[in-house]
Amino acid sequence: MSEADGGRDEVLDDEVLNDVLAGLTADVKTLPGKYLWDETGSDLFDRICHSPDYYPTRQEMALLPRVAAELAGKVAPGVTVVEFGSGASRKIRTLLDALTRPAAYVAIDISGEYLEGAIRRLAADYPDIAMVPVCADYAKPVPLPVAAGPGGILGFYPGTSIGNFAPPEAGLFLERARTTLGPSLFLVGADATVEPEHLQRAYAGADGLMAAFHRNILVRLNRELGADFDLDNFRHGITLCPDPQRVEAHLEALRPATYHLGGQAIAFAAGERIRTDTSHKYTSAAFQALARRSGWQPRGLWQAEDGSFNLHLLEHAGM
Repeated sequence: MSEADGGRDEVLDDEVLNDVLAGLTADVKTLPGKYLWDETGSDLFDRICHSPDYYPTRQEMALLPRVAAELAGKVAPGVTVVEFGSGASRKIRTLLDALTRPAAYVAIDISGEYLEGAIRRLAADYPDIAMVPVCADYAKPVPLPVAAGPGGILGFYPGTSIGNFAPPEAGLFLERARTTLGPSLFLVGADATVEPEHLQRAYAGADGLMAAFHRNILVRLNRELGADFDLDNFRHGITLCPDPQRVEAHLEALRPATYHLGGQAIAFAAGERIRTDTSHKYTSAAFQALARRSGWQPRGLWQAEDGSFNLHLLEHAGM
């Protein structure tokens, strides 16, 4: 549900085991959505983004050429572009093609192997741009390994990934991004869709890719933490929730079962769910208010024709 939506090796460690156990032993079971993003999860989500039912990617890709052309007039030559949750690094090509002599591209993603492969492919097509992969959890402060180019810094957070944070957490992310980027411009995607039929098609995924994406987190726990989850006992589903408007994804146990992880037994009743991800929806006004509270000033807004997807240009308030 993110587009993406760390900093160590991809093998989950003791700190993450404690994180996972805390979620699975809570009254309402949860798993942190960031652990969806191993190499398999990243590949599955890349395929989801090409699905005709997954509207955010289609709407954003229709907007990006116009946005990039207009940004080229606002951004000085030699800019350093920093992308949060870079994934396959496909959307960045539209920006790099439009900007004048970008100095560097810094790609931040939690899936190290996937990141390295994406950067290798990109570097072959942009030999004059320094390619800098950073394997990290971008929800935390991330020190940039390069100085700003002569054209300053342009941050890029495409897709609907900001929606994976609840509003207070989204505000904290924007504050941390301001620290990471320093004086900068920041282009951020946000989904405003509330139409149930569109959300069902996009997030329930009749083609089975979304279900495979969410079940893959159990595959990862089995492989990397020695858990014994039976994937056939879990089905993927979503819940549409109001106030704040959001889509919650979950894995639901079909029958009672007990599984084991880190020396603990984790019991499931039939119908009990694990919440695996959440996608919050932001109207343009709500997102701009959130950005202002987080120290950014809105400087531009581009919207899909029906207003259901927005790209926001923010500026560091201290510039």
